Order: sequence, then structure tokens, then C-alpha cells
Amino acid sequence: MDVSVESLYREHRPWLTGWLRARLGHCSDRAADFAQDTFVRILQSGACVAEVTQPRSYLATIARGLMIDHFRRHDIEQAYLSELALVPPSLQPSLEERAILLETLLTIDRLLADLGPKVRQAFLLAQVEGLDQATIAAQLGVSVSSVKKYMQQAVVQCLKCL
Repeated sequence: MDVSVESLYREHRPWLTGWLRARLGHCSDRAADFAQDTFVRILQSGACVAEVTQPRSYLATIARGLMIDHFRRHDIEQAYLSELALVPPSLQPSLEERAILLETLLTIDRLLADLGPKVRQAFLLAQVEGLDQATIAAQLGVSVSSVKKYMQQAVVQCLKCL
């Protein structure tokens, strides 16, 4: 373990755990898990923590991102399971298929998260709702040419993922 990461861990882990506990409804176990994940993320990134001038802000930023990712994943999983509950048992996908579908949904969510709100909304209206560009333009209060640009941006983002 890098000495600077080790000292960051020793000096700031208790503070980070308390900071997380306050944001997670005083759940000590979950706060400890997120704190640990924060330091794992730092180690995996290979970041030079010796250059960090505000360690608490640095740690809080990483931990906040981990929490957002966790809760976003949880929300997507719950929405997926709610929709799956509406499917007749005979048509339910296998556990393996469920896992693949959930990972696909999470990948799509990460992809869409990098798009601006109007771009994301235009893409979803076209792909999920099947709306044409003129209808999307009317719903978003923009021109059809803007919708075309939004769709191009979304397609480019999809291609980057491939």
C-alpha cells in the first residue's frame, strides 16, 4: 500500500465514516462499506494522493459518487423487478437472463447519464416511446433540427460504448 494512501486512510477514515453515516441515516455498516469502497477506488485509480491539498473534500467527492452510483443502481433494479413482477410466471426470464438484462439496463443508464437532459429525453422518447422527431420537438419545446442534433449526439454516445 502506498504510504500516502495509508496515511490518508489512517487520518481520515474515521471522519469519512462519520460523514457517510450522517448522510445514510446513521447506518454504521453501510457507512463503513462506502468508506472502504472509497479507499479501494483510490487504490484502483492509481491517483497520486500526495498532490491532494484538501483530503476531506477529495474523499467526500469520491464517496458521494459511489453513493449516487449505488442508489441509482438500486432504483433501476427495483424498477426492473417491479416490471418483472407483472410478467406471467411462464414468461419470466431465467436468473441468468435477469442478470444480463439488469446489467444491460445499468449500462444504458450510465451511457445516458453522460448526455444532457434534453438529449437524453429526446433519445428515450424516440427509442422507448417510438415518437417521431416532430412530436419530440413539440414535447420538448425545441425545433426539429435540435431534435436531429440531439439524436446524433445520442447515437455518437452509443457508438462510443461499442
